[in-house]
Amino acid sequence: MRIGLMVGSDKERSRADRLTGLLDDGRAAEADGFASFWMPQVPGYLDALTAVALLGQRTKRIEIGTAVVPVQTRHPLIMAQQALTTQAACNGRFTLGLGPSHHWIIADQLGLPYDRPAALMRDYLDVLIAAFAGPGAVAVTNDSFRVCSPIDVTDATGPPVLIAALGPTMLRIAGERTGGTILWMADERAIGEYVVPRITAAAERAGRHGIRVVAGVPVALCADRDVDAARAYASEVLGHADVSPNYVRLLEHGDAADVGDTMAAGDEAAVRARLRRYRDAGVTDLAVRVVPLGTDAGRRAASRRRTQEFVVSLVDELS
Repeated sequence: MRIGLMVGSDKERSRADRLTGLLDDGRAAEADGFASFWMPQVPGYLDALTAVALLGQRTKRIEIGTAVVPVQTRHPLIMAQQALTTQAACNGRFTLGLGPSHHWIIADQLGLPYDRPAALMRDYLDVLIAAFAGPGAVAVTNDSFRVCSPIDVTDATGPPVLIAALGPTMLRIAGERTGGTILWMADERAIGEYVVPRITAAAERAGRHGIRVVAGVPVALCADRDVDAARAYASEVLGHADVSPNYVRLLEHGDAADVGDTMAAGDEAAVRARLRRYRDAGVTDLAVRVVPLGTDAGRRAASRRRTQEFVVSLVDELS
């Protein structure tokens, strides 16, 4: 299991420092020895693809990915142009994570249709895969798109594509047509008994191998007496499941009731044991979302450092 970091919107930093701080975080993750660095597209926050392209120019080794960009907000050909440009900026180290997002973002915040998201993803991939095939004409007609346009960005191949696949149809699409899935709010049982068997079977039917299961997992190194509070805090700051039916349905396949229950929290032995269980469930890539604890910014910064240093010490052990 490869171990990387996942970041989110950083409210501890001023707006003026957020981009610089993010780039510093990515460089530090590479220096520490993490395998990957994942950034979500958070509503109203820094644009993930722009930030990834900048980070690609400031790093040399680490994989940099989006986790994830909603497909409804960018036409697939425009996404292809941006992704190919980002891949060039990252010297081939970029991974494009896509997802159908949630109704409360797409419909409620943006006023866009949120109809048949799995069918949209399938049609979206038709265009994207054609555009990633190389410079030349892209001609695709399906239920969602009618595209007849040249693509001439780079000679480099398109980046690997992973999709946020929570339901059975999306897992089938991920296995058949992409490099794998990026998960959030999935515990070990949901991954091992639900996600991995479905995506693996779909990939095998399509003759595909090396499917990735990237799991975003909150982590906090803390005293045992603080674990319950840490889980409650994670659910509060990282988003309750009940606002997104997609997450609720995924949680039903495991033992967790909310994101805090998927968290690796406690002392070194507890965190190590939980992360091992994720590995044993079939996670190929762990995207650690460090949850800093403390009553002020200084204590939270120290908590972040302790947790991150401990996680990176597990890289060889969990690989």
